[in-house]
Amino acid sequence: MKPILAAGAVLWRRAAEVEIAVVHRPRYGDWTLPKGKLDDGESRYAAAVREVAEETGFRCALGRSLGLVSYAVDGVPKSVDYFAARVVDGEFTVNDEVDKLEWLTPTAAAARLTYDHDRAVLATFCEHGPETTTLLLVRHGHAGRKDKWPGPDDERPLSKTGRVEAKALAKLIPLFGPDRVHSAPKTRCVQTVQRVAERLRVEVRMEPRLVESAPLDKAMGRLQEIVSESGTAVVCSQGGVIPDLVRGLAEDSSVDVGEAHSRKGSMWVLSFVGERMVGALYIRQATNT
Repeated sequence: MKPILAAGAVLWRRAAEVEIAVVHRPRYGDWTLPKGKLDDGESRYAAAVREVAEETGFRCALGRSLGLVSYAVDGVPKSVDYFAARVVDGEFTVNDEVDKLEWLTPTAAAARLTYDHDRAVLATFCEHGPETTTLLLVRHGHAGRKDKWPGPDDERPLSKTGRVEAKALAKLIPLFGPDRVHSAPKTRCVQTVQRVAERLRVEVRMEPRLVESAPLDKAMGRLQEIVSESGTAVVCSQGGVIPDLVRGLAEDSSVDVGEAHSRKGSMWVLSFVGERMVGALYIRQATNT
């Protein structure tokens, strides 16, 4: 039996205090967090943003992963990926699935929610509070073989596969609400995030300390400087340094990053409270993930 795949979010905003969106579904008579099934070929990240918009009327920016919830619906296994999601703009209107939306404090929202698994997701969200800092650490896309490129390696461009990966990343990355773009000064790195920069109408900031030949302590220091700035940054670098950076950031935290993979065209969603990393999500590829 094919499992049901879905995605949702703890949608939050700051008024006088942090408020959580809780929705009422008349079909089921329940109060829940916004969520819904993935469309064919849709990523869980795109599905979470789309479902929030469809059920609540609000456009959102994704933050850290809040984990996977699994249960059965009429005997069919269902899994829901949840994310923190900050309101960008919008307004609630009654729709086919939701007839009421309430903005509640986390404590009041937990009391209103119908299901224990929703309360568990909300509790995970509350562990670090809503306003964590997100860093999107991207490895450049495929750029062909080094020994087949006649020019300087710094100028080696993306291959056809790499351009496809860059196009996919340009759809994925904006779901997390970035506001600035950084890149190691390699043509293939800059090309990987150029579309994102153009969409944001910002320049790509060159980061010579983030090339794989730079001393690791210098690269780590620069990455921490970027994290300390407000907003959400995109940083594109190379496979020879990204795993070490991820492991280094995780050393003083309780976050398990495993083998710290860094596939070409992949992305790490790293979440911080101050300088401490509190979450790490590896996205192996930008499509169908």
